[in-house]
Amino acid sequence: MIRVWISHSNRIRPRNPILVSKIDLSDRFKEFMSVGFTAANVRGSSAYTVERWRFKTFLGNIPPTIAMDAVKTGDCSVCSQFDTSIEFGSFANNPPLRKEILILLVVLASFAALTVLFAAAIVACVCVVRPGGQKQSQLYRFQNGKMVPMMLSLSEIRSATNGFNHDQIIGEGGSAVVYAGKIPHCGTVAIKRFNQDDNHYDSSLSQVPFNTEFATMAGCLKHKNLLQLQGWCCERNELVLVYEYMANGSLDKILHGRGPCSSRLLTWEKRLSIIHGVAAALIYLHEECESQIIHRDVKTCNVLLDAELNPKLGDFGLAEVYRHSMRARDMARATFPAGTMGYLAPEYAFSGIPTVKTDVYSFGVVVLEVATGRLPVDQGGCLLIDHVWGLWERGVLVDAADPKLMGRFGKGEMERMLVVGLACMHPNGDMRPGMREAARMLKGEALLPALPTKRPVVMVQSVVVPQSAEEMVVTGEETDTPWSTPRTHFSKNQYHPDNIA
Repeated sequence: MIRVWISHSNRIRPRNPILVSKIDLSDRFKEFMSVGFTAANVRGSSAYTVERWRFKTFLGNIPPTIAMDAVKTGDCSVCSQFDTSIEFGSFANNPPLRKEILILLVVLASFAALTVLFAAAIVACVCVVRPGGQKQSQLYRFQNGKMVPMMLSLSEIRSATNGFNHDQIIGEGGSAVVYAGKIPHCGTVAIKRFNQDDNHYDSSLSQVPFNTEFATMAGCLKHKNLLQLQGWCCERNELVLVYEYMANGSLDKILHGRGPCSSRLLTWEKRLSIIHGVAAALIYLHEECESQIIHRDVKTCNVLLDAELNPKLGDFGLAEVYRHSMRARDMARATFPAGTMGYLAPEYAFSGIPTVKTDVYSFGVVVLEVATGRLPVDQGGCLLIDHVWGLWERGVLVDAADPKLMGRFGKGEMERMLVVGLACMHPNGDMRPGMREAARMLKGEALLPALPTKRPVVMVQSVVVPQSAEEMVVTGEETDTPWSTPRTHFSKNQYHPDNIA
């Protein structure tokens, strides 16, 4: 009987074997022969070791004449692994029995050798010969029974990106450049290389984005609507995070006609599905994760889409983590406002104190952007929130719908989405719904809020940290704002995985 288990851990064996087979090799053995093993992983060089040999047999009629502890086994690493519960007859008094046991030992030793060979072959099949559609990342390893991202060497990262080739850049942000790359056995990935200057940030002004993002993503973020961290590298002053590759890039590119997938394919049903997915991700961050995580940079260019246009929220470089027991944020923890103009809640822009309601505000902007197809701030400086509130006040809210939809949407669903977007963007944070309530309203499972007939105005007192006081002059260009984060994408039009050597 051959049984094979495969695990990334040398301490934890899976509950069930992946291979169970009965093989009769009795006709292949001689009275005297050598036993060994060999294995290969198909690609590259490798080394294999046998950590332990263990042989058992219950064949033959063996009289219990002497116990195992009476047999001299010090010179035999094979015999020393027998169970002490098994008793053997005297070899000296039973010459035929000695030959029988020797043959059985050789048979079992060969079984062990074949087991190693089968295991190596199966590893090769699992890691190398998976069908393209079923390929799973092998960058994970097990630690304390949990999957954690694998540490990669800088040479592996350089090989995957062809030496950080400029042609493989698929996105650039304020703190990092993102490359498309291929890692053996794992397929195409997005490799985020952080700027080396980030290692010397003034801690009084900002967190190191790599530290923040890695600590957040490697924690408890295992959700279908969150971009998954697969590996990392910290070597020679290089800081790198490796993410799953999203074939259709960021939502903003498709929504505004700049992505590989035409905005005409972004049907109303797909838009609803995307919004529901982003809402689910934020519910998980705010309520279901072990610690409460505030993203602080929710926007359409941080919503990535896979080949089926399923959404995943990414870019946690600005995230902050709190204990769920913390009911209020310490005013002393006011920080330099981080995020992108057009998505920032008014109280956060002036106070620098992030809360779950500041994420809700940003989510409301995303909702309106997806429903209307308009930018948060257009080229003429007109704010999306002003446009939609104006239509609400005139009683023609549905006129805000994206013209590219050509009327192919449910009027009730469109109105519901727009109302939820406005509710999430209420200038008074206390009046905004939580993410779970907003998600229920979007699905029609909760009553919509009664919006005022006129846009409410709330005065906000500034308590910004002194260092950011001179930065509060904002121009019409969002990129002119010092605390804005440039757009980051994990895919772009001209890139195709097959172009990478």
